[in-house]
Amino acid sequence: MASEEASSADLFLADTLFSRSLQSQVPASSRDEECCLGIDEAGRGPVLGPMVYGAAFCPVSKKQQVKDLGVADSKVLKEHQRDKLFKDINSSGEYIGWKVEVLSPNHISNSMLQRTKYSLNALSHDAAIGLIRRTLADGVKLTEVYVDTVGDPGKYEAKLSDLFPQLSITVAKKADALYPIVSAASICAKVIRDECLKRWKFVEEEFGDSDLGSGYPADPNTKSWLGRNIDPVFGYPTVVRFSWATCQTILDAKAVDVQW
Repeated sequence: MASEEASSADLFLADTLFSRSLQSQVPASSRDEECCLGIDEAGRGPVLGPMVYGAAFCPVSKKQQVKDLGVADSKVLKEHQRDKLFKDINSSGEYIGWKVEVLSPNHISNSMLQRTKYSLNALSHDAAIGLIRRTLADGVKLTEVYVDTVGDPGKYEAKLSDLFPQLSITVAKKADALYPIVSAASICAKVIRDECLKRWKFVEEEFGDSDLGSGYPADPNTKSWLGRNIDPVFGYPTVVRFSWATCQTILDAKAVDVQW
């Protein structure tokens, strides 16, 4: 998995088959003061494009300043509001830092379709654990972690607490609406997920149909794209999550039946 520090000019590198990590600079204050971290994801449900897990962190003393930015659950914000808030977060780099894990559709499909099943929940948990570990490895003085739940919040919280007994961990439903630092993480994840899809560079030669829509199965533009871009032998390009039932239904109806 590639990892790099992201600048505001070059955040979105979505042209590989592999997952990758991106992050802001680590604020100096986060190595000196006790910090809180929020974690949320974007793109769990789409049939196209990556799932992005995001983390944002700041000194505990700066929680109110993060709230004052106007951050909120990314799902209730319009695109231009999310974009502005993401710029505001990057402009507040003296006290806010962020990291994301961009889980490629190819990685998601291969994981979920392998012989030993690796569920989307397991992928999500491992991404969150990786973000906490990377933040600690960067020298951030973490004391508090807030996570938007995947699955049962009590079991998830116990799992994280066992792994990180030195941290105060809270896992909650709708944490992105309850804790501003999780809202900030939600915005980072959503903006980067959307930009990845908009700027997708197909590794498949001479593939230029980039009118993907939002990537969600219910989106008419996405439905239309899936309908006109199926290859009867090879299926779909790697922007598609082959493990999704939406994709499998179309393949069953239109692709050549292959016996292994």
